Amino acid sequence: MTKRAISFGFGATLLVGVIGLYGLGWALSHPVPAQIGPAPTVLNAEAVAFSSQSGSMIHGWLSRAPDARGSVLLLPSVRANRLSMVRGAEFLRQSGYSTLLIDFQATGESVGDAITFGWRERFDVLAAVQYLKARWAGQPVGVIGVSLGGAATLLATPPLELQAAVLESVYPSLDRAVNNRLRMRIGPLASIMAPLLLRQLRPRMDVTPADLRPVDQIAKIRCPVLVIGGILDRHTTVADTQVLFAAAREPKELWLVPDAAHVDYLEFAGDMYRRRILAFLASAFTRATD
Repeated sequence: MTKRAISFGFGATLLVGVIGLYGLGWALSHPVPAQIGPAPTVLNAEAVAFSSQSGSMIHGWLSRAPDARGSVLLLPSVRANRLSMVRGAEFLRQSGYSTLLIDFQATGESVGDAITFGWRERFDVLAAVQYLKARWAGQPVGVIGVSLGGAATLLATPPLELQAAVLESVYPSLDRAVNNRLRMRIGPLASIMAPLLLRQLRPRMDVTPADLRPVDQIAKIRCPVLVIGGILDRHTTVADTQVLFAAAREPKELWLVPDAAHVDYLEFAGDMYRRRILAFLASAFTRATD
């Protein structure tokens, strides 16, 4: 084979790779609208909507528990909407916690032109926490944020005034998250391709990888923090979870779920998850009201 043919083959392969990465960037960031419908009757929830500085009207369900001991904001993962948080809301309501489930901008019934991996979504979290505090003044407020939901919680500016924060499968920095996902698919080539994928951030959503570093913000959360990760998770690895946990201030807890990958921990761990979350919330909310 001639050098010219080799060069041509390499160039064609690189071009295909770049086009593929562009398509992947579009697939990850394009909006995921959905008609959600009424809330499950078990939640006895009302449909709510409030404005966010993300530019979206945020839609959700507000479920009030009788004699509530506090409220919990439930924040879904990337490309998911409030339906993914219903089972969590059910057991929390049964345990005496009111809940607010939302669709982030560009997902579900909340409009938006791109998913931004926590950057614009941070404004949605700020608006949701403010909404809860306005509805039930004086009650403690906690957050359970999954993946993007947890990242948006940490990226919120100014830092959120919470009484408890549960962070599940949250990436410490977007560059690590991208490297992990590409490495699962293309192995060592990930170190070459990841920068090409990350370069799409600024033209697509006016944000840079340096802006998307929850690990740099977690110490600004002044409430008790529970960081959860899966031992077998390759998307947000044990090392990633430990890096995030190490950066948090006390009081903090780390739970590495045995045999769990990048999964719904409530579905995976069941009663163990419920007990862990309820014990954490009870302790954190008691601390807040003492």
